[in-house]
Amino acid sequence: MLHVHQLGKRFAASSRPVFDQLSLQIAAGEVVALVGESGVGKSTLLNCIAGLDRVDTGGVLIDGEPMHALDEAAAAQLRARRLGFVFQAFHVLPALSVAQNVAIPLLLAQVPPAEHGARTEQILHAVGLQGFGPRMPTSLSGGELQRVAIARALIHAPALILADEPTGNLDPRTAQDVLDLLLTQTRSRGAAALIVTHSAQVAAACDRVLTLTRDGLQQDRAAAEAS
Repeated sequence: MLHVHQLGKRFAASSRPVFDQLSLQIAAGEVVALVGESGVGKSTLLNCIAGLDRVDTGGVLIDGEPMHALDEAAAAQLRARRLGFVFQAFHVLPALSVAQNVAIPLLLAQVPPAEHGARTEQILHAVGLQGFGPRMPTSLSGGELQRVAIARALIHAPALILADEPTGNLDPRTAQDVLDLLLTQTRSRGAAALIVTHSAQVAAACDRVLTLTRDGLQQDRAAAEAS
């Protein structure tokens, strides 16, 4: 589903590439953790996969579509149709209700407005927030806000979920609940997921663990155990 091939990225202010000839693949229905020290380029890799940062060499295929080769308008359309995002800081818009926040991807994907209400109610029920649609984000806890973010990431049935420290702002018990929800909902929908995390708890719950270092991407845990 996700195919990253010999990816290279360098920022102009640095003499050293963020990464070079980096390759990975994630199948549909597979959840992969990406770990590594701060500053090695984990978030940059997510941005390159999503087409938010341009790559210097190599390519990114999402469900067969070449994100690296698209112009900004086409990349935005691909993100709207095929990607879902979950962030550490939630990025829930405070001026919009829960239902309006969750429905944003439907607007971007040009889903007919007549379908928004039913799909929003369905996904809110799936993440345990039934009845929360009219509420404003300021009335929600951190765990509830992250559930809103997960609902928003999944409502348009994306092929790929990109998550950047999705439990980083949560207490341990809430983090476990949110992690279980994210993994269950992603797998039940047959989506692939790449989760950047510093949490051993999150990494252990994923199907594979990849470690990004300044020297590249290390062999994943599952492959190492099988060898």
